Amino acid sequence: MNINYREKIIALWIVFLLGILFHTQLSLMPLFHGLNVIESQKATSINDIGGIMWLMLGFFVLPILAIIATAFTNSRRYRVTHFGLTVFYSVMNLLHLIADLLVKPILWYQIALMVLLFLIGLVLNFVAFQWMRKSFRDINSPQQLTSSHS
Repeated sequence: MNINYREKIIALWIVFLLGILFHTQLSLMPLFHGLNVIESQKATSINDIGGIMWLMLGFFVLPILAIIATAFTNSRRYRVTHFGLTVFYSVMNLLHLIADLLVKPILWYQIALMVLLFLIGLVLNFVAFQWMRKSFRDINSPQQLTSSHS
């Protein structure tokens, strides 16, 4: 059975981004960080009050780039880097979940969403790990070794 890890990874990243989009709907993230939504949009550098907006943009753009790279790249180096990226996002999601639990009042629908995103991230870690491991198995497979000597 041929498992297409790349398709699964792309689908999981898209689902993750849709969840993040909902989480940031109506500029809730700047409000959670005590920022005026209008003022935060005017920010132009990481050093001013809008720095959080640039970080949020980066947090959103990296999975977009991962989707594109996963669709066009099958290299072993990329698979390892991609797995590291998925682990980073899982750690960030866990920290985000904990931070959301500290915001008063607790918005339980946001907590439920973050739990779901964390679980999706764990599945993404698992599939990315399988895809990364597959590249190592392919290189060391008996068929590869015998065909290279023929």
